[in-house]
Amino acid sequence: ICTYKTGTITENSMRLKALFNYKTNQVFDETHLNELELSELIQYAMWSSEPVPFDPMEKTLHQVYKQTQKDDLRRDFQMIHEYPLEGKPPMMTHLFENSSRKRIVATKGAPEAILAVSHLPDSEKEMLRRQISDFGKQGYRVLGVAKCTFEGSHFPEKQQDFNFDFLGFTVFYDPPKKDIQQVFQKIYDAGIKVKVITGDNADTTNAIARQAGIINPTAAVNGSEITHHSEAELIEISKDTTLFTRMFPEAKLAVVNALKQSGEIVAMLGDGVNDAPALKAAHIGVAMGNKGTEIAKAAAALVITNDDLDKLITGIAAGRRIYANIKKAIQYIISIHIPIVLTVSLPLFLGWIYPNIFTPVHVIFLELIMGPTCSIVYENEPIEKDAMQRKPRKMTETFLNWKELSISIIQGLLITTGVLFAYQFAVQKGSNEETTRAMVFTTLIVANVLLSHTNRSFTYSLFNSFKNRNKLFPMITGVTLVLLFAILYIPLFAGFFQVTGLNIPELGTAFLIAAVSVLWFEVYKWIKRR
Repeated sequence: ICTYKTGTITENSMRLKALFNYKTNQVFDETHLNELELSELIQYAMWSSEPVPFDPMEKTLHQVYKQTQKDDLRRDFQMIHEYPLEGKPPMMTHLFENSSRKRIVATKGAPEAILAVSHLPDSEKEMLRRQISDFGKQGYRVLGVAKCTFEGSHFPEKQQDFNFDFLGFTVFYDPPKKDIQQVFQKIYDAGIKVKVITGDNADTTNAIARQAGIINPTAAVNGSEITHHSEAELIEISKDTTLFTRMFPEAKLAVVNALKQSGEIVAMLGDGVNDAPALKAAHIGVAMGNKGTEIAKAAAALVITNDDLDKLITGIAAGRRIYANIKKAIQYIISIHIPIVLTVSLPLFLGWIYPNIFTPVHVIFLELIMGPTCSIVYENEPIEKDAMQRKPRKMTETFLNWKELSISIIQGLLITTGVLFAYQFAVQKGSNEETTRAMVFTTLIVANVLLSHTNRSFTYSLFNSFKNRNKLFPMITGVTLVLLFAILYIPLFAGFFQVTGLNIPELGTAFLIAAVSVLWFEVYKWIKRR
């Protein structure tokens, strides 16, 4: 799972935690926002935001501006030019002008980008980088703010060409979601790896990842480093690295493709326009429904309507349940068809006394029982309790491996052995054809019922499976046994199926043979669990 940070791991609340004023070299916490020294920094942080904000940080800056400034000048100034968020790392610049031709040129963005375009001595920049790192290690998100003056209408082609004066940092805290640690624990328990792909810096990402319970044994990799590596190097980096920071669209796409080439099934989470290429390239693109852009939703295979990562785990669990239930149904069908085929054919091939022990009507009846069992009853099986602790299967893995297939074949052969034993037992007692057929038919029907129950789990016991609520299992079992006794003991049905009613010892023998031929598998599962 390749997840971004803001809004998925974190709350996306973006509370202003502090302001760093460069002129006084002071950090002011959230309780001192009305200090006079901060007025210019707050003003330019707001002017560099969208006039009608939609980003949580920009909404916060507009709110702080309104609370702290005596004169609200937002209605007096009109935006005359803008440079949208761009660059590696990104920044954005807005130019405003009022009716008196007074101008405001404000910029904000990644602190590294703002420092790069500000005219500061190297020693000052190094001091400011240490300040950025200190904020980042606390999990804070930092934006640099700067201003400049510009006359004329021939604006520079790039915003980086302005002569900016550095003003300071706005420091936000976006805490991890309340239950996010439990969500990531579920992901790790399911054998799924987590990669964080974010536009934020390494220090902040490291701190948030640690608070969210993300396992991160290696250093973060910066987006600018991604493009300098060969394909083979990138595959190795993507395997070992957990945190990818200061990522841009090309770098995100490169990481997703590298993970795919290394044999991983990749789910990419994203919400922005710049996530679209990676969402499209991933095996499963997952967009956010609340704050996701329309382009991200269109590129994704899934949309999480409430932006809750736990819903993705619910989806994985549902997928594992469906896959396991289809596999159980197929294994059941394989196992039960072997005795049907062999019971019909072997007496004929071996020249036994009653070669036509089953007629077409018996086979049709068995198929009518097995059809709903495999297609409806198994479909409604709840998820097994250890399903989300199993390792994911490889994409190249076959639906039924040889071990699973061989178990189903052995189950079928042992049921066949039990059914043919019931045949010979009846013959040796001198039973007629109708009684022998009744013994064989009853043994196979009871074996079918027991097989359908024991194959509900290939790990847990039959009694454990009874705890899994599936109303259809007792229903299909009850209907099958009622029909069996109706065939045996109602003369009209007995004549049609060419059987006769069994006495209690014969019925008990048929039930015992069926139990032995099926319930050996419970011993196998017990040994497997041990």
